[in-house]
Amino acid sequence: MKLERLISMIYMLLNNEVVSASELADKYKVSQRTIYRDIDAICAAGIPIVSYQGVHGGYGIVEEYKMDRSLLGSYDVGSLITVLQGMSSVFRDDKAMETVRKLQTIQQGGGMPSLSLDIENRRLNNKELRSIRSAITTKHIVRFDYIDAKNERTSRKVEPASLMYKNQSWYVYGFCLARQDYREFKLSRIVELTVLPETFSRFHEVRPADERPDWLSRDKPAIVVVHIAPNSLAKALDVFMGADKTFNDDGSLTLTLDIGNASNPEWLFSLVLGFGDRAVIVEPPELREMFEAKLRSMLDRYAALRK
Repeated sequence: MKLERLISMIYMLLNNEVVSASELADKYKVSQRTIYRDIDAICAAGIPIVSYQGVHGGYGIVEEYKMDRSLLGSYDVGSLITVLQGMSSVFRDDKAMETVRKLQTIQQGGGMPSLSLDIENRRLNNKELRSIRSAITTKHIVRFDYIDAKNERTSRKVEPASLMYKNQSWYVYGFCLARQDYREFKLSRIVELTVLPETFSRFHEVRPADERPDWLSRDKPAIVVVHIAPNSLAKALDVFMGADKTFNDDGSLTLTLDIGNASNPEWLFSLVLGFGDRAVIVEPPELREMFEAKLRSMLDRYAALRK
């Protein structure tokens, strides 16, 4: 198609000092007359094409229009492309992909990239993620119901300031109108999200994560030891990535992890239950007893169904 050929020609000219009409014609399998018309169309679009005469003549783009390759090294360009491509895969961001194409014009070398980044979470509604990002850009207030760590459901109206991806989860950080303060909300716990027609003018200075208030208070560090059976090693390594690991002679695995807040260990219980009888909480005894009580409660509920 002509449009695809024109776009390809632009990037070819950006990547080369001078390209002859015959070389362009051979590459795109068209006549040189067609190339002349394409060059005219590119010039009409506002891209400054220069014609060079002589044996080694041809077409090029004026240097002032190109990004200076010396500004960014190959590592810098590759890293930026990786991040932008990962972001574009989540947000379907055409502007990000356009930036990627521009960066590729100054990228040195080719071949397989040394790093790729896939931050798309298929368990999450990416439509909601894109809606929140749009609301941040256009300064629209969002409304949603939120299920907090205590399983309490509250209705919130928030002026969204930023999206964050951390610990394999997405969060929105913004000014909560109900609490009149900044809060972080985990996207997986947001339900019935609506972008309101109301806009806000407040300037939100996004503070670094380590400077934000911690609304989930941490008790004294709680060290937990979990024993994993040999037939669940791969799953355990995926689930407990940050734990200290000791591989035992019998092929089993002992994990030691700091859960931070021992007063609310439900998330840990959920993870351990996912292993069935292939994971056992060894220490501390108090936590093990809490887990045993939960198992007995589960058995009682199933027993009640048989009556």
